[in-house]
Amino acid sequence: MIRLTRQYKFAASHRLHSDALSEADNHQTYGKCNNPFGHGHDYVLQVVTRGFVDSRTGQLLNLDGLDEFVGRILLHEFQYCNLNDLDEFKTLVPTTENLALVAERRLRDAWPKESPELVGVRILETARNTFESSQVRNDRR
Repeated sequence: MIRLTRQYKFAASHRLHSDALSEADNHQTYGKCNNPFGHGHDYVLQVVTRGFVDSRTGQLLNLDGLDEFVGRILLHEFQYCNLNDLDEFKTLVPTTENLALVAERRLRDAWPKESPELVGVRILETARNTFESSQVRNDRR
């Protein structure tokens, strides 16, 4: 068994604001991240997979294929967007915690059954903040 982590970069903006909170509570909870004009990040997305090395190729999976898949499922929509405008964030605050959950769900929903297991995703928001989602399903083992 081997793990492979592939890393991708994208830039996006967001405003942290919850309709369930008052203006004062939003400001207290999110501070400068509640700025009505939003703010941006250069995110790093790590996609973590695991499985067995193919004896014919010596690889866990084809990296070009993974790049195409992640680009099609996530990056084409996330790159240079305002996360608040995405359908998932019409009802979710676009925190990086929720971004990690959304990214993993999107990948998992489209993940080819014949591929190695998708373990989860990590998103690095800043040098100090990393968020990880790994809702591994037992039915893939």
